[in-house]
Amino acid sequence: MELSTKYDPAQTEDKWYQHWMDKGLFKAKVNPDKEPYSIVIPPPNVTGVLHMGHMLNNTIQDVLIRKARMEGKEACWVPGTDHASIATEAKVVAMLRERGIKKSNLSRDEFLKYAWEWKEKYGGIILEQLKKLGASCDWDRTAFTMDDNYYNGVIKVFIDLYKKGYIYRGLRMINWDCEAKTALSNEEVIYKEGGEMAKLYHVKYQIKDSDEFVTIATVRPETILGDSAIAVNPNDERHAHLIGKKAIVPFVNREIPIIGDTYVELDFGTGCLKVTPAHDPNDYEIGQRHNLEVIDTINLDGTLNENCGIDKYVCMDRFAVRKQIVKDLKAADILVKEEEFETRIGRSERTNTVVEPKLSLQWFIKMKEISRTAHQVVMEDEILLHPPKFKNTYNHWMENVRDWCISRQLWWGQRIPAYYYGEGDDDYVVAASAEEALTLAQEKSGNSALTAADLKQDEDVLDTWASSWLFPLAVFDGFDDEHFDAENGKIKEGSNPALDYFYPTDTLVTAPEILFFWVARMIIAGYEYKGDKPFKNVYLTGIVRDKQRRKMSKSLGNSPDPLDLIAQYGADGVRTGMLFSSPAGNDLLFDEKLVEQGRNFANKIWNAFRLVKGWKTEATETSAENKLAVEWFESRFQEAKAELEDHFSKYRLSDALMTVYKLVWNDFCSWYLEWIKPGFEQPIDQATYDKTIGFYEQVVKLLHPFMPFITEEIWHGIAERNAGDDLIVASWPEAKPFDKEVLSAAELLFEITSNIRNLRNSKGLSPKEALELTIKTDQKELVEKIATSIQKMANVSAVNFTDTKPENCFSFVIQSHELFVPVSEEIDVEAEKKKLTEELEYTKGFLKSVAKKLSNERFVNNAPEKVVEMEKKKQADAEAKIASLEASLAALG
Repeated sequence: MELSTKYDPAQTEDKWYQHWMDKGLFKAKVNPDKEPYSIVIPPPNVTGVLHMGHMLNNTIQDVLIRKARMEGKEACWVPGTDHASIATEAKVVAMLRERGIKKSNLSRDEFLKYAWEWKEKYGGIILEQLKKLGASCDWDRTAFTMDDNYYNGVIKVFIDLYKKGYIYRGLRMINWDCEAKTALSNEEVIYKEGGEMAKLYHVKYQIKDSDEFVTIATVRPETILGDSAIAVNPNDERHAHLIGKKAIVPFVNREIPIIGDTYVELDFGTGCLKVTPAHDPNDYEIGQRHNLEVIDTINLDGTLNENCGIDKYVCMDRFAVRKQIVKDLKAADILVKEEEFETRIGRSERTNTVVEPKLSLQWFIKMKEISRTAHQVVMEDEILLHPPKFKNTYNHWMENVRDWCISRQLWWGQRIPAYYYGEGDDDYVVAASAEEALTLAQEKSGNSALTAADLKQDEDVLDTWASSWLFPLAVFDGFDDEHFDAENGKIKEGSNPALDYFYPTDTLVTAPEILFFWVARMIIAGYEYKGDKPFKNVYLTGIVRDKQRRKMSKSLGNSPDPLDLIAQYGADGVRTGMLFSSPAGNDLLFDEKLVEQGRNFANKIWNAFRLVKGWKTEATETSAENKLAVEWFESRFQEAKAELEDHFSKYRLSDALMTVYKLVWNDFCSWYLEWIKPGFEQPIDQATYDKTIGFYEQVVKLLHPFMPFITEEIWHGIAERNAGDDLIVASWPEAKPFDKEVLSAAELLFEITSNIRNLRNSKGLSPKEALELTIKTDQKELVEKIATSIQKMANVSAVNFTDTKPENCFSFVIQSHELFVPVSEEIDVEAEKKKLTEELEYTKGFLKSVAKKLSNERFVNNAPEKVVEMEKKKQADAEAKIASLEASLAALG
């Protein structure tokens, strides 16, 4: 293999990805001889293109799946896309608008034809982009939530939950998206961080047959026209006398009662609350308690209707009415004042429009009972959240779970299988087909003369999340007729080998913001239909933010195009750049320098590869220093691997990457290769070279999950490989015991070498000038073991031992050893004392910080044992260094 001087990702990545695909190395099958390891992808919207959040999420999934594959597990990563009702319908409507077509002029079937046309053209873009990242998904298993079998499974679940009494149809206060013209669930309403600025308008309402007024503060003066009452707290001495009287609604002059209700807070606002039951969920509850009139003044598109009672406001947008009514209130001299304040404003997660609370007839799932097991299993750690801090968030949501509004006023999606045969509230049946519905309707109505023409299917579709909550089951065809027991509402045991083998999946990687949208609901569905959890671990990533901590978005223009980054830095560089600073659950502050660091790392690996491959070998005896170097790296590799496995077990993937990064960059490239490197144009002994090639193979195995492309390239360049001997399916390195004494000896060697190199730099001594080293130590045997390596690594002519401090020497302390390098000129005693004093003060400060940490009981009790031991070692080394520095200062007088 001819090696280029510079690694070129563009030539490498497409080649190896196609190679893996051609050989079917991503495919998974039921294999009783192997342990399964499965992941289902959080299905991106079919409308989507790759963004930085996808990059992080899918890199983490690919790292996990590649490691599992190398560990000999049957690794199955199932990809897919979500039909995304609101987002996709908006895209299709926009496409039609460009063609001069209005949705309102189309039949449902005509519109859906255009929707499928759009999906076929654009729907697979994001999955193709994921291939550029290196995602090793089993593409043959790609699922789409509108595929026929998936669609049918969603309908079966709706029918089953309806039969079980969990699904009902009711008139409820819901969140309405005036732009998308559909209902939203509570979880689809988002609030900006830190709130938004709004105005509070103080308006006078006259008391009937009186000169008295009450002042009411509102942020939504356009809803005044739908007021049904004024509420005051019956314990409020200021207003209690008004209860039972009437007030006059401004402009419409409608009389409304003044009622007493403890919901009104005594110390908030003016103490008087306008009650608009049709446009506020809390007002609706008050209205129910007091049997108030419900006056709906706002249309589905956010304009005002005739119920507002003022002709000039009819058909005006709600926000335009707000501006106009404020002007009119001022003109009528009934606007007391307006003031700005910060508040939470609910916006649609999909369109960002301000949500309108609205009373509407919708379909709901009763959540309290069905979610009980899903709540319990997370609290009892049967399903583990990483990091565990999200258990508190999950617990709060599950304890306060509300019924889920699952109907959406759209055409793109799974159509609700309800059929109406009359005008009564209960004149409907739920069925899988029109034929079945007709039979049920005839039975329910007692009218055998009903025909198919008398039935009308519900126009609404299901909430997108009401299909994706079945993802871990549906992607393995769990709801197909042969696997689903419709009578008992359960998936049959033993009928579906793939589902029985790969379910429950192992790890779900997703974002915390869909912990309730999707994660909790998948857990609910898993126990309801399979009697088991859908996954064992949930790894919750952070949000990708820019250096100013702003969430990356197209609108802010602060999000780079991931494909441009891949083209510039290579997929391996981007993957490592994303993972360098992405601890679970914490936000990633993205900086392109991280990706540049990832590319530089790839170049470092490549250059080390070229260096080793360029060495000539000779069948000579292995030197003592090379034997020690080999012995050290064998132990250092095993130590790092143990640390790596610990990080993986705790889902600390950023730390796992840093462990491998340091092993490769510092230990292998900077120390090991430097240690064994032969002299200029000199050969290396064959035994050391063979060991080094073996080490390189082990190193690229650890690196492969993080950097799949360059490692596969190097793997095939290290040695001739047989067909099928690809790194992607190579065996993961075995764990072996390691020698701590060798590690300690090497640590001393590296510290001595670094200090001598620093000494040369600070004193202007040539690296080529051999120095003589004298050491005062009570561990002579340890130093003798590394003496020849010190000579090679630090260019030292001789290593001597002494019991007393020599004259005219530079000195420095490492651990408990005092080292001396003789110099020809006189030492500047004052300068040396100053240097030693500064070093002493620094070391004392360092010791103080370590001692403070060790005196913290919380740290000592909660930190890993290895971390505490490391701090204790730092303390001992600092104390020894202080003693030595003080002795050196005393010797200088």
